[in-house]
This record gives sequence, structure tokens and C-alpha cells, in this order.
Amino acid sequence: MIATAVPRSRVSTVGPERDYISHSAITTYQQCPLRYRFRYVDGRSEEFVAANLIFGGAIHAALEFHFTELLQGNEPPTLDLLLDAFQAEWRARSVEAADIRFGRDENHNSLSTLADRMLSAFRASPAAAPDETLIGIEEELRGELLPGLPDLLARIDLLTTNSDALVITDFKTARSRWSQGQAETSATQLLLYSELARRLLPDRNVTLRFLVLTKTKTPAVESFNVDVSRPLARRTVNTVKHTWRAIRAGHFYPAPSPMHCPACPFRSACRAWTGD
Repeated sequence: MIATAVPRSRVSTVGPERDYISHSAITTYQQCPLRYRFRYVDGRSEEFVAANLIFGGAIHAALEFHFTELLQGNEPPTLDLLLDAFQAEWRARSVEAADIRFGRDENHNSLSTLADRMLSAFRASPAAAPDETLIGIEEELRGELLPGLPDLLARIDLLTTNSDALVITDFKTARSRWSQGQAETSATQLLLYSELARRLLPDRNVTLRFLVLTKTKTPAVESFNVDVSRPLARRTVNTVKHTWRAIRAGHFYPAPSPMHCPACPFRSACRAWTGD
């Protein structure tokens, strides 16, 4: 099946009979099956939204605006325009959120100042003017990974080409600088997306890349290419296959974790759940 662009309105986002899968849904189940049920099966509203999620989405929107301008043949946007894009996305996401939870010593003003530093660092970095051909920003692709699995719906942040390969880039914000090892262990999403992207240009090699902006006092902007070996991609696809089988079998249960539970937006529902 050829991967194709799909309008968001044509696919459902909740309900037991989803006609597609996404990396975020699969990851949610792997972290906590009960959280998956609350969000994707029951369609519960989240009790709160973490400010860092809104912040990451707003930085993402500013980068999307930057590369869209380049793709259209325009000059790189100024810092003020990037900050306008950041604030517009923040406002849009804030309207949708019933309760925004800020971290200690965080508020909208402090995060806006941080965004200024991060986007300034981005504009000054080589990543802002890639020596590659831009072919897509925020591309939605849909295609079959394996027979018997729902289609994978992927949203690729940035697609470029160079003389050697089709390049899939994913934008990340991080509290501290990444290592190459961290990039490799975070690559499952990109590996899945590469399986769809190969069908766009089957005769081209595929390069997977993270563009990481840090939220440090002096932000860093770094690119990491990750391994795209076919055995590793097949392993990732097979992991999705087994996860989907568990979802279809209705295996929903809590998975307590000191890492994930404090920020879970379904904590009250989880406490009230009796196993029925």
C-alpha cells in the first residue's frame, strides 16, 4: 500500500474500533494500558495539561512556521515573527486546556523568555538554513506496516532530500543536551515513519534525524542522525504488532510508575478504577 497524505477529519481519534494506529497511542499503551483506555477507548477529557507539553508544541509551531516560509521561497522569518507563532500556538492550546500545570518556578512569562532564547539560538544555528532541498513540513502519511494491523498514521515534522537520501527530521525540546545514545534509544517513532517514507521514494536511502533544542540557560541546537537498519526497523514494527494484539484483546490495567504517574492527566480516574 502506498503511503498517502490523509486529512485529519477522515480518521477517528477515540473509540474501540480505531481504523489506524499512531506512535503516540502505541507508546501510551506501553507506558500504561489503563491510560490508553481512558484516552483512546473511553475518550475521557484530561484533568489537566502540563505546561511543558504546551511549551513544546508552541516551539514546534514556531519551527514549522520557519520552514514553511523557506519552503515557499520566502526569507527566513525574524525572531519577532517566530515568537508571534509561539504565542499564537500557546494561546490556542491554552484555550483547549481546562487546567495548565506549571513546574516549580515556571509561569507563562518565564517560558516566553525561555522561548526567546531558544528561538534565537535556532535562528543562529546551521539548522535554520539547511543545505538540503525542503519537500514537506508537517506531512501526514498513512500506510500499512503489516497485514492485519491498522494503517499507521504518521505526522513527519520535516522532509528534505540531499544527494544521498530522503531525510526525515523530528523536532524535540529537551531539558538537557542529548547524547548520541539517547537519540538512538528514542528512535522508534522515526523507524516506523521510515517504513512509510520509503514508499514515497523506494529507490532512495532514508536518513533519520532529530533536531534537538535544549531548554537550558544557554540553549543548544543539535542534530543527531540515527541508525536506520532494516533489522531494527522490523523489530520496531513487530513490537507494534504485539502491542496492538494486547489492545485488541482488551488488556487494560494500571502500570504505576514514579516517572509517569505524577504527570498523568487521568490520576483521579485511575484512583477510582476498580478493575471492572
